[in-house]
Amino acid sequence: MKGIEKTSVKVENGPAAIGPYSLGVVAGQLVFTSGQLGLEPASGSIIAGGVEAETRQALLNLKAILESAHSNLNSVVKTTVFLKDMADFSKMNSIYAEFFTESFPARSAIQVAALPKNALVEIEAIAILNK
Repeated sequence: MKGIEKTSVKVENGPAAIGPYSLGVVAGQLVFTSGQLGLEPASGSIIAGGVEAETRQALLNLKAILESAHSNLNSVVKTTVFLKDMADFSKMNSIYAEFFTESFPARSAIQVAALPKNALVEIEAIAILNK
């Protein structure tokens, strides 16, 4: 039985990885993204404006990764949202709802003690390839 091949996703219009990991990996018919912070791709810095701005940028970064892998936000089946403070859930959720409007993916939301670069939110996704 042949194993499933895995391929790292090369992203041109998104942020660079801030460590030894791939921004996304294609395995079989699925795309797995690394957690995305609200990093501005050009500077690599967290975008100013609080959890709403960080959520929007994190989702734009996810979109860039998925599109580089021949997928898109409509093909996302699962997301995990990591929040520094669960009190920001409703603010994050209002921005999230702008990106996922139908056939919503399954989702978990978790409060964490800290995130890289002192971010307020990090979002990862699993999506289906569009081949």
